[in-house]
Amino acid sequence: MGHLVSTAFAATLLTCGSAALSLPAAAQGHYLFAWAGDPAGKGEDFIAVIDGDPASSNYGQLVATGASGVKTQQMHHTEYSMPESGILFANDHAAGRTVVMDLRDPLHPKVHASFGELAGYSHPHSFLRLPNGHVLASFQLEGHMDHGAAGLLLQPMPNADSGKAVHGGIVEIDEQGKVIRAASTADPARPDDLLMAYSLLPLPDIDRVLVTNSSMRDEDKTGHTYQIFRLSDLTRLSTNDLDAPAGSYGEINPEEARRGPEGSVFIQTTGCGIERFTALADNTPHAKLVYQFPGSFCGVPNIVSHYLIQTVRLGHAVVVIDIANPEHPVEVSRAVIDGSMFPHWSGYDAKTHRIAVTGYGENRLFMLTFDPETGAVAMDGAFHDQQGQGRPGFDLSNRRWPHGWTGTAQAHGVVFSR
Repeated sequence: MGHLVSTAFAATLLTCGSAALSLPAAAQGHYLFAWAGDPAGKGEDFIAVIDGDPASSNYGQLVATGASGVKTQQMHHTEYSMPESGILFANDHAAGRTVVMDLRDPLHPKVHASFGELAGYSHPHSFLRLPNGHVLASFQLEGHMDHGAAGLLLQPMPNADSGKAVHGGIVEIDEQGKVIRAASTADPARPDDLLMAYSLLPLPDIDRVLVTNSSMRDEDKTGHTYQIFRLSDLTRLSTNDLDAPAGSYGEINPEEARRGPEGSVFIQTTGCGIERFTALADNTPHAKLVYQFPGSFCGVPNIVSHYLIQTVRLGHAVVVIDIANPEHPVEVSRAVIDGSMFPHWSGYDAKTHRIAVTGYGENRLFMLTFDPETGAVAMDGAFHDQQGQGRPGFDLSNRRWPHGWTGTAQAHGVVFSR
């Protein structure tokens, strides 16, 4: 990998070559980590560290960056929350590269480890922690990775119309980026289905892993299945169809899985459906489409208490639904993102009850307030940086970044410090 850079200003901060700020001590701060990169593909992926303490005079200000050494192709997922170790997995999906960032000293982020394909699988997508501190990751593809102009080339390249199943795998990885064990999503009983692991949810208390299957590649057909693995030995137990009521499209491309307060699992789909999954410990898991948001391309959700928080592209909104009655969710609140951004990722902070939101269409990061008692969500107007001239949010455009790069960045995965 190319040279690694990690730079932070402990006393001053340069934004656009002019503004200087006094920074809090790392041990006393609370931070937002945004995984960002150069959408033009000339720079590299990096971690931006933003003051995330609402009581701080620097709330919303950039305090440090840490470069990854990976040239940006498609900076994508991080873990969904900060692990206890402070060692965070972050991925550039099209590049097929993952870096493990050491964020234990928030003002001096640095690369801890990195890896490409593992155990014969390439292009990981999502990373979930296991009780032993390892990460269980979903890998989209089984096969050799070839860095071509499109970024996603295999040898051989499966043909979406060939009738052949395209599949990936799940891999347990330690914080050094080393393989512990792996399993394929291929299922001989489903030879024509797309079984590309998109995301997953370990369920240690019932010795299960739920895996969703959708493709990140436009040339592939849509996914409509989820799989159940036994966590203790990664044995695949079943491949199952999502609920697809007549006239609906909410089952198309299952993506993120989150556990509800009563123990069932809710999955968001690209078709903006919410499917509920029960009986996962049995050999007869059941899926039901329980809610449909308008439009398509809904993004990364969160479940807090008995509320599901969903980014909804249509309407530029973050919508909260009450899942206290899991069979019949109801909307209780929404916040509309002013501007041209289509919200995609939502990252929740239990310490400050804030939701960080990134998306597409605008190089900006927004912060929302959230009331876990009522489900009320609203724009946090106090979160803004000097460059934004008082407009809510953090502006990633035309910056002189502390690690030495100048340009416009786009952020994807965001997590808060513990």
